[in-house]
Amino acid sequence: MNKVTALLVSALLAAGVARAQDPPPTPPATDQQKAQDDRIRKLEEEVQALKDAQAALRPEAAQVGGAGGSAAKALNPDISLNGDFRGSLGRNGTRPVPGLEMHEAELGLQSVIDPYARGDVFFSFGESGVSVEEAFVTFTSLPGAFVARVGKQRAAFGKVNSAHNHALPWTDRPLVTENLINGEEGINDMGLSVSRILPVPGDLFLEATAQVFRGDSGELFKSSRKNDLSFVGHLRGYEDLTENTNFEFGYSFAQGHNELGHDFLTRLHGIDLSLRWKPLRRSIYNSLLWRSEFVWSRRDQLVSQERAFGLYSSLEYRLDQRWTLGTRFDWSQRATQASQLDRGGSALLTYWMSEFSQVRGQYRFTRYEGRQDASELRLQLVFVMGAHGAHPF
Repeated sequence: MNKVTALLVSALLAAGVARAQDPPPTPPATDQQKAQDDRIRKLEEEVQALKDAQAALRPEAAQVGGAGGSAAKALNPDISLNGDFRGSLGRNGTRPVPGLEMHEAELGLQSVIDPYARGDVFFSFGESGVSVEEAFVTFTSLPGAFVARVGKQRAAFGKVNSAHNHALPWTDRPLVTENLINGEEGINDMGLSVSRILPVPGDLFLEATAQVFRGDSGELFKSSRKNDLSFVGHLRGYEDLTENTNFEFGYSFAQGHNELGHDFLTRLHGIDLSLRWKPLRRSIYNSLLWRSEFVWSRRDQLVSQERAFGLYSSLEYRLDQRWTLGTRFDWSQRATQASQLDRGGSALLTYWMSEFSQVRGQYRFTRYEGRQDASELRLQLVFVMGAHGAHPF
């Protein structure tokens, strides 16, 4: 074997060894492997995006107290503003109202204070000035399933007294409220309220409320001494009759001193009834609400006691998403002189521009004592801005 032949044999042997040591060729990637690679790549992109967002928030988190923008917003209360603009056409010589007025703008501040309490404050701005409508703290985690409320608040007497103006289905308040329960202001005073849901068999919901107030509520209650307190009690029951219908009833009692002095008391008894129909599966904007309240008043006066009675009954039917029809009947004696009787009726039409604004028209005829007739067309625009908590229904 010559040198050339030897070199060729050596080269062939070396090539064979190298070929034997080379890794086998990579098989083509399967669809499953490609999908896994795509998921890994997307996870890496999301992790990087979270890191970038965290780095962007670090300068903001270094603000006062270490609270960033989101934390600072969480510490602020919910703020709302309710507007109530009214107009009137016609005549009413007994209890006239302006032709045009900004009746009320209500500013609400509501927030959870801590895990045990929440606060609600409502300021009323009107053409006559500014007042505190309500300002109270509610304690929701008391032993025994009690709920307490401390501060200035509307009393739980019936349904109308506890409602704010913008939450009413009418442009006014019924005659029984005007004659026997201090009109628009109602029983609204500084005090303490305690309520509890009572255990009862069946599907009946029963709630009892007891309240004690300072004793000043306009012309209804007036304290002449520090211990001239007023008291309110309310028992409320609720039950579903069918899937679409429920019934609510309540009994109320109130007692306080009147403007004649410490030895003169005014006592009120009230019954409220409500029947609601609202289909849940079809025609969600159709609903019917019938509500009535009956109030008895017994007032100590210089010579004897004056006993008076009053009521209202209303019916409200929502035709569709926009339109609501309503009617109301009023009948009431006057607290200081029961021989004087006022009565009347109303027809209402409400147009809902949205859930946050509505326009209402109310034709109201009233025959006051002495055949003093009042015929009026009252108009109202109500709107709400901001986060406003739901009202009891």
